[in-house]
Amino acid sequence: MLHLRVIAPPDQSSAVTDLLAADPGVTHLAVLPGAARQPEGDLILCDVVRERADNVLRGLQELGVEARGGIAADDVELTVSSAADRAAAEAPGSGADAVVWDEVAAKTGEQTELSATYLVLIVVATMIAGIGVLLDQPILIVGAMVVGPEFGPLAALCVALLRRRPAVVGRSVQALVVGFLAAMLATVLSTWALTLAGLVDRDMLLADRPLTDFIWRPDALSWVVGLLAGIAGMLSLTSKKSGSLVGVLISVTTVPAAANVSVAAAYGVWHEAAGSALQLVINLCAIVLAGLATLGVQQAWWWHVARRVRRRTARSRPAGG
Repeated sequence: MLHLRVIAPPDQSSAVTDLLAADPGVTHLAVLPGAARQPEGDLILCDVVRERADNVLRGLQELGVEARGGIAADDVELTVSSAADRAAAEAPGSGADAVVWDEVAAKTGEQTELSATYLVLIVVATMIAGIGVLLDQPILIVGAMVVGPEFGPLAALCVALLRRRPAVVGRSVQALVVGFLAAMLATVLSTWALTLAGLVDRDMLLADRPLTDFIWRPDALSWVVGLLAGIAGMLSLTSKKSGSLVGVLISVTTVPAAANVSVAAAYGVWHEAAGSALQLVINLCAIVLAGLATLGVQQAWWWHVARRVRRRTARSRPAGG
């Protein structure tokens, strides 16, 4: 359930209240006339079940509330209320499956910023993976996968493509391209530095690496794993099941592939660098395609649910109402 705080200009307050009161998923509706000061207006509070939140937010935006007022939403961790139970029962669909598109867009949009923290994380993750490649250590590879922040921009790219937001698409692509290029360059330099220090050498790359050589040997299963990871990642994002996201990060070979490209390039092993680059491209493309498909199916399903609610509401209205 979400708690909504709406600041509505006085001339829109009645329309906003009517919209909220008419929705079966809204409860605990309260109106405080003139309580808001910046911007000025009426403060309207309510709780809405997640499966109706997207429709309610869209209705408020169609009224233009955000132009002269404001809308804020917070998760409600605990609600003890018969009214809330009735709202959840009357709203079709499952709250666990609900998608609040404004929430998803806000969450992923924050992850497109090319910040110092993002760059440091992706550089560190790739350097860790580079050492893991040379040592043939899956533990280091897994650790690098978890540290890597690249799924954020990938998720933002999927949402932006579906919602047709070219500015976010551009920022997501920029974060991915600049991030991976900076990480790969840093890993090349760190590989040379470690070689000069006598800690690693080219023979370690050329030796048999049965535990990590999959990184530069892409095959059909690379597509399958990438697609499955994209599906799981989008579902964990839209359903707020963040625990599943850790498993997704561990299953995709993006940061390790970038690391293998860097290490192989540092030692001039170009066939391995090419194979790793192909693995990286396959995983990125598969995640984006699967993410788009997953979001598209969710969007179509909830549009269908919204239409059912509108038809049911229309049938329940008295004639001439």
